[in-house]
Amino acid sequence: MGWDAAELPDAHGRTIVITGANAGVGYFTAEQLARAGAHVVLGCRDPERAEAAVSAIRRRVRGASVEAMPLDVTDRRSIDAAADALLGRDRVDALVLNAGIVHPPRERRTDDEGNELVLSTNVLGHFRLVARALPALERTDGARIVTLGSLASRLGRLRLDDLQLERGYTSWRAYSGSKIAAQVFGFELDRRLRAAGSGVQSVVVHPGYSTSGRTPGIRGVNHPSRLKRFADNLQAAWTQGKDDGAHVPVRAVLDASIPGGSYLGPALWTKGAPTLTPATRATRSPRQGARLWPLLEQASAQPFPLP
Repeated sequence: MGWDAAELPDAHGRTIVITGANAGVGYFTAEQLARAGAHVVLGCRDPERAEAAVSAIRRRVRGASVEAMPLDVTDRRSIDAAADALLGRDRVDALVLNAGIVHPPRERRTDDEGNELVLSTNVLGHFRLVARALPALERTDGARIVTLGSLASRLGRLRLDDLQLERGYTSWRAYSGSKIAAQVFGFELDRRLRAAGSGVQSVVVHPGYSTSGRTPGIRGVNHPSRLKRFADNLQAAWTQGKDDGAHVPVRAVLDASIPGGSYLGPALWTKGAPTLTPATRATRSPRQGARLWPLLEQASAQPFPLP
């Protein structure tokens, strides 16, 4: 199926919520959706960086409809307040689960609830947010939940017997494990939505190998150094900018021909046009999804309102 990122479908009248949208792939997802006419809500932890992103989109997209919403995905009170705010809206057409830690700490850290910080940021906070905000999506025809996975899901293993890495933390295990868990959640979510007869669809994506050094510089959003640009451009054969990486979640949101349960990524794996692509058997496994689900409910202290 072809897709022209320069000619997006009209998104006027739609409300799209993107977590962690003040920088990186999340920012460019927001900018591109605003350019298509959507009303975009940037769910961000840092209010100053959120307002800088809002200002940048308004500078770069004439007539952009955009706003910031406070959201710290490691803070349950912040998550619950954001979910309540979404429930108060007339419609939520898509929720893009983008916020995450890309460069985990060297030593194991936890959030205020005692959950391992990378898992908390990349998976648990989103699980709680979706569970609590789901009714807002249910009442919107054709609503979608888009989960940001990663190519790292192909290079690690999910340790369900040590999900919080209490016995063997490394920064790589934390990142790859969290992204595997995020993809397992996204695919299992779609299975459960379909089993419940819901009209909401869950789609999983990965943005390839998208680097800041190959991304346009934008005041208040992206400021790569000359050294970073030089180093990243040495990898140009297999990398792309984060603006190009954003084409994947944008297609997942806007392309009605993409069915729930799909996995999208760049056509050349690390770069290229957004297309359907195979996910690992481990992340698609219904057995893995059924085993992970109650662990996420427990760790996030949030029962999920689906069978």
